[in-house]
Amino acid sequence: MPITITRRTFVTGLAATGLAGVLGSRLALAADEPLGIALVIPSPVGDVGWGHALAAGLEPVKAAYGDKVKVTVIENIAEGPDADRIMNKTVADGNKVLIAGSFGYQNGALQIARRDPSVTVLHASGFQVAPNFSPFAAKYFQGTYLLGMAAAALSKTGKLGSVSAFAIPELITSINAFTLGAQTVNPDVEVSVVWVNSWFDPAKEQEAAKALMAQNCDVIFSNAQDTPSVIAACEEAGVYAFNLNSSMKTYAPKKYLGCVATDWSPFFKASVDAHFAGTFKGANAFLGVADKVVEVTDWNPDIPADTMAKIKEIEAKIADGSFSPFTGPIAKADGSEGVAAGTTLADGDIVAMNWHVKGVTTPLPQ
Repeated sequence: MPITITRRTFVTGLAATGLAGVLGSRLALAADEPLGIALVIPSPVGDVGWGHALAAGLEPVKAAYGDKVKVTVIENIAEGPDADRIMNKTVADGNKVLIAGSFGYQNGALQIARRDPSVTVLHASGFQVAPNFSPFAAKYFQGTYLLGMAAAALSKTGKLGSVSAFAIPELITSINAFTLGAQTVNPDVEVSVVWVNSWFDPAKEQEAAKALMAQNCDVIFSNAQDTPSVIAACEEAGVYAFNLNSSMKTYAPKKYLGCVATDWSPFFKASVDAHFAGTFKGANAFLGVADKVVEVTDWNPDIPADTMAKIKEIEAKIADGSFSPFTGPIAKADGSEGVAAGTTLADGDIVAMNWHVKGVTTPLPQ
């Protein structure tokens, strides 16, 4: 297992040494020392969720390189000045690969990359690119489209819900594709969203799920929560639910609809390979089913057989590139044209999406 460090123990180390002193006394690593890889995440690693999926993605790297790498996971680091200080210290300590595991870490991580070209930085969910800085994101929308089909087939009310972390394009696209997939089964489906503005707040997430259920939403999408709170609340209420990143089926043995699982190991391994070879080049890594990063797992047996057959047909087309959930005509929530008929949104337009499709009834936060 990687070394796991909490915010408290890491900040104690910062206080004891002083960041300026650490930076001033930085020594080059000996040639025979292992490559230091530091993963910084905003929530606990836990047994499920985003942080868990990122940490799990480094296990194959460790297996491949053995004692040639040393992996450190620093958990529970809030976005903001703390994260910047802590990421700087990880590099000052000699780590040469930094995985900045949250959207809000972008500016601090980019500054590190610009100051030190010898460091490879991988940044989750962002959009900035530099020679030694690669943002990475999953095409969750490929999986949420499929689960939208399943959700509409099982819904009795035609009202679906999503408890979502932050209104960033990555999560907006997930909701939009969920809605579009559902509309292929029931064109009149409606999707309500509660934005909790947190990656990790079990009480708030559970409260949001209950609010959606009070609005007669009978299938709920836990969109980027790092806890099983939504899934567990839905199981207790007898409502279907699904989530991103890693399976939470143990928390909902009966009503778990499925998981849009992510396996980051292909990307992490390729990045570490390139760092060792001295060939790493920053690029926007937008990865999905075809890259074996995104896969829908744990399909609920309650999904009707005919719907499941259609889902598998579309899944195969997504995998071979012959279908995209964002092919027009697609209308925006305000009724204007989002995507013209016969046009497929390019990746650049998808990663910048700041509008909801028709059928999502909750306005985006201003």
